[in-house]
Amino acid sequence: MKYDKKEVDKFITDWYSETTEAEWERLKQDPYHQTEFFVTMFFLEKYLPEKGLVLDAGGGPGRYTIELAKKGYDVVLLDFVPEMLELAEKRIKQAGVKRKVRQIVQGTVEDLSAFADETFDAVLCLGAPLNHLLNANQREKAAKELVRVAKKNAPIFVSVISRLGLMEGMLAKFPNELKHAEHHWETGDYIPGLSGNGFTAAHWFLPEELKDLFEKQNVKTLEMAGLEGLGTYHPEETNELYKDKEKWKLWLNVLLKTCTHPCVVGCSEHFLLVGKK
Repeated sequence: MKYDKKEVDKFITDWYSETTEAEWERLKQDPYHQTEFFVTMFFLEKYLPEKGLVLDAGGGPGRYTIELAKKGYDVVLLDFVPEMLELAEKRIKQAGVKRKVRQIVQGTVEDLSAFADETFDAVLCLGAPLNHLLNANQREKAAKELVRVAKKNAPIFVSVISRLGLMEGMLAKFPNELKHAEHHWETGDYIPGLSGNGFTAAHWFLPEELKDLFEKQNVKTLEMAGLEGLGTYHPEETNELYKDKEKWKLWLNVLLKTCTHPCVVGCSEHFLLVGKK
């Protein structure tokens, strides 16, 4: 199915311009959402070089930019939505890490021409920027750009919303969307008003799809991980468990032990690919 790019871009810009604060709060709003951040940071700390310049492509209001700047990295933040970058600039200043954020750039992951080849010691594309590219050629172009600007042997981190995770979510949270289940499964595509309501335009990924996308750019897959893991679509249970600190610590250990299992990767709400150029 073909989509009008201008219409899709408007869906996305309108959505994120109206949800900037919500996107900033999302990864910290409760223990369930914190697991995405926790597992992502585990793999960033595992594979990032000790120091260097990091690109946070599609980084929105700058949650990961700020976290890495606090850890001593120099960071460039890029996002498509002006309102996101305005909030990011504010949060960066409040966090006291402005000197470590080299640039804040408005742009898309499809076009990183502002940066020369092999500029960055690591490249991040986290929280689903690739999901908002509905055309396969756009996704391939974005993958090529993300790899191009990474130095040789640099780690590349990409997280997306899962197609299988979405199907689970229909049962758990969005039963009214079940009438669109076949469309979502067969195409992976979501258009507000056409194939559902409640989110902006998106393409849901299968793990093998994301892996193939970057391996075509000669990226070696190091690991893949489910970010909510076994807790996917169990927010009430997760948030209740958090009240018992001993059990919460055990649960986080379970998440880390199981998150790379292929079944867990595919069925998580979000999953992460860690690659090496």
